[in-house]
Amino acid sequence: MSERLQPGDTAPAFTLPDADGKPVSLADYAGRKVIAYFYPAALTPGCTKQACDFTDNLDLLAQHGYDVVGISPDKPEKLAKFREKESLKVTLVGDPEKEVLTAYGAFGEKKMYGKTVTGVIRSTVVIDEQGKVERALYNVRATGHVAKIIKDLGL
Repeated sequence: MSERLQPGDTAPAFTLPDADGKPVSLADYAGRKVIAYFYPAALTPGCTKQACDFTDNLDLLAQHGYDVVGISPDKPEKLAKFREKESLKVTLVGDPEKEVLTAYGAFGEKKMYGKTVTGVIRSTVVIDEQGKVERALYNVRATGHVAKIIKDLGL
């Protein structure tokens, strides 16, 4: 089971391919705040709702200095399809090896329909301008989560 991040931890560095296959690194956002959210699979109902919520609130988050990166185990081709189909504006990156998901504590055992399974744990990590974890939220709900983050951050 991967370790969950705590506020004050240094956010694990990453470089992953985006929907166009271009590398995206946490270092690209140095000096900016980042909301990294981890979701199980593109083109599924809950993940679509969450991605659309982030897209709908992207301008508000950007005004307050936050960039949003969605991370899933999907390959770039599927992410591109997801982005086009849903007109998503958030940066989507793929982690098929699940190394970044694991480093962030967003991959491991979870309960699903009463059974223990291994998979992506829907999570959100807010990272400050210095690359430190400001908040780490695990087992979040797809619906209403973005509104909760906005409220919690006082935006």
